[in-house]
Amino acid sequence: MVTQQAPGLPSGLVNAPFEQDGKFVMRIGIPHRSGRLAFHAFNEGYAAMVSASAFWNHRAGAFRVPGSTDLQEVDFALDSAGFTAMQLWKAKGTQPGMAGVFPWSYAQYVELASMSGASWWSQPDLCCEPEIAANRDEVDYRVRATATLLEGVLRIVYGWQNELARTCSPRTVANMLPPPVPVIQGWSPDDYLRSLDLLDKVWSRWQPWLAPPALIGVGSVCRRHLHHPKHGLLAVLARVEGALPAGSRVHLFGVKGASLPHLKMCDWIASADSMAYDDGARRRAWRDGRSNTVGHRTAEMSRWMARSARQVAPALGDQYRLRFG
Repeated sequence: MVTQQAPGLPSGLVNAPFEQDGKFVMRIGIPHRSGRLAFHAFNEGYAAMVSASAFWNHRAGAFRVPGSTDLQEVDFALDSAGFTAMQLWKAKGTQPGMAGVFPWSYAQYVELASMSGASWWSQPDLCCEPEIAANRDEVDYRVRATATLLEGVLRIVYGWQNELARTCSPRTVANMLPPPVPVIQGWSPDDYLRSLDLLDKVWSRWQPWLAPPALIGVGSVCRRHLHHPKHGLLAVLARVEGALPAGSRVHLFGVKGASLPHLKMCDWIASADSMAYDDGARRRAWRDGRSNTVGHRTAEMSRWMARSARQVAPALGDQYRLRFG
C-alpha cells in the first residue's frame, strides 16, 4: 500500500504522540470551540474532548477554526461527531460528506484536525447505539463502514504528508499532521472483536509508514449499561482487553461516572471523556427552578471532575488489579 513515497516522508508515525504514558486521563466534554466553558477548563487544568461539530458552520458548509481562543490553551482531543452525524442523517437523509452521513468531506475533516490544535484526533466512525442502529444488519453495516472510513481518512493523510514531504523535513511533516486514533465500534462484545480485526487489517496495510496504534478509541459506550452480561461496558472491555495489539491502549468515548472505579487500575485504558456534567447541570437547574447559566454549568463541571478524581484516586486494595471477567 505504501508506495512512491517522497524521500522526506516520516515512518513509524505514532497516532497519539502527546497522550500521557501510564496515566489515566479524564477528558471533560466541551460543546463549543471557545467561550467560558473552555476558559474554565483552561483555568482548572482539565483535559478536554471537543466534537468536530463545534467547529462546523452549516451555512458556509465549512469548518471555522478561531484564530486564538482559550480552547487552544487546553489539552483537548477532537472527536469526529459520529453520533451527531448519524442523528442528522436519520433526520434529514443523505448528507454531502463522508459516507453520505457526515456533512463534511474527508479533506475538510483532516484539515480541521491539522489546524485545530488538538492533542489527538479520532477517525470518522459510525456509532451503534440502539436508537441509531435498530437491528443486527445495521450494526454490521456500521462496523464495516467504520473500517472503510479509516481507510479513507488514512489515504488522505498519507497523500497530504507525501506532498508536504517534498519540501519539509520528516519531523515537520509528522508534527503538522499526525495520523488519527482509530475507533472500534459495535454493540455486543463480538462486534468489537470483529471491528478490531478489521481495524488491524486496514492499519497494517499502511505500515511501516504507521507504527502500531498507540491509542484506539472504543465507541458506542455512552449511556451503555455497566454490568449487563451481554452488552454491558464491562463485558465489552473484558473481551477487548486480550485482543488489543501489543502496546496499544484505549480511549472510551462518553463513559458514565459510575464506570470510573472499574477502569482506574487497568493500565491499558488510557483515557475517557464525558459530558455528563452538562446534562446534570440542565437537570439540576430544572429541578431547582433556576436558569442553566454558564456559571451554573462551570460549577457542575468542577463538581463532576472533582468527583471523578476521587473515583480514580488510589484506594485501599488497589494493589490487586481489577479484572473484568
